[in-house]
Amino acid sequence: MKIAQIAPLAESVPPKLYGGTERVVAWLVDALVEHGQDVTLFASGDSRTRATLFPVWPKALRLGRPRSDPNAALAAQLEAVSDCANQFDVIHAHIDWLHLPILKRAGVPFITTMHGRLDLPGLPAVTSKFPEAWLVSISDNQRIPLASANWCGTVYHGLPIDQFRASFATGSYLAFLGRLTAEKGPEDAIRIALAAKMPLRVAAKIPRAESGYFREKIEPRIDGKQIQLVGEVDDDSKQPFLAGAAALLFPIRWPEPFGLVMIEAMACGTPVIAYQSGSVPEIIEDGVTGFIVQNEDEAIEAVTRLGQIDRGRVRARFEERFTAERMARDYLRHYRALVAR
Repeated sequence: MKIAQIAPLAESVPPKLYGGTERVVAWLVDALVEHGQDVTLFASGDSRTRATLFPVWPKALRLGRPRSDPNAALAAQLEAVSDCANQFDVIHAHIDWLHLPILKRAGVPFITTMHGRLDLPGLPAVTSKFPEAWLVSISDNQRIPLASANWCGTVYHGLPIDQFRASFATGSYLAFLGRLTAEKGPEDAIRIALAAKMPLRVAAKIPRAESGYFREKIEPRIDGKQIQLVGEVDDDSKQPFLAGAAALLFPIRWPEPFGLVMIEAMACGTPVIAYQSGSVPEIIEDGVTGFIVQNEDEAIEAVTRLGQIDRGRVRARFEERFTAERMARDYLRHYRALVAR
């Protein structure tokens, strides 16, 4: 099949540092090429891919200098896709809603993966305008606020089976990896680590809009000893960071659509201690790949039970459920059904 993939322009594909959606797109595209598909990726010019790259903007927007107007970059991307849409059997978009008016009129089958939260005001009105657009969720929980939308299925994220090496040794610290925002639970992670008398290493992006939150709530707790701030990590440093941890703490306070870091930890053999919210019960198997807890007290108690988790089994469940090869097969099934329809 000739398949077009439309990636966000905030980060390169794959991203150099933080960037969940762009990382998933990179893994999907390469896995589709492995399956023998003819794939064109519409992304920033600093992307690296096994597919044919259509560079719609010179550099990714977040790290690019001088800063570009994101609306101008998006307009260039949508024009590029529109110009050659009829060259493809199917178009797969990962940019939320912005492409829908154009692709609706292009006459080419298209499918959209929703990567963000869907409990925002106004979204039901948007989906009602495009009742025929095929949508894919990244967890069943994600689609609950828009249950009446035209969902064709759920496809869980997957990463290359050899992306991370597993460690089966007991880790020496707790890990937190993600954005330093209140909804991700970094304050909870700090309190859990202190109460459990375990070191905590925080590898995190500090969003510009959250700099005040970081200075007020997080920075005063970082002592460089028990609580250490590692900063953003790239793919090379992420592997030893996660593999060396006794557990990944995932104390989220929002309906997480997927939570890529959970399967990255599982790929390293590292169990996850997560609050029961959003996609967590679909990703983590309680007592097998980690522990699902309700609050800080239960999380602290779960730390004491980490010895019950077989890290080899954690890695095995990753290989069974969350590889890029499986993700590609799932999407190919949806592409073929869409084209046949």
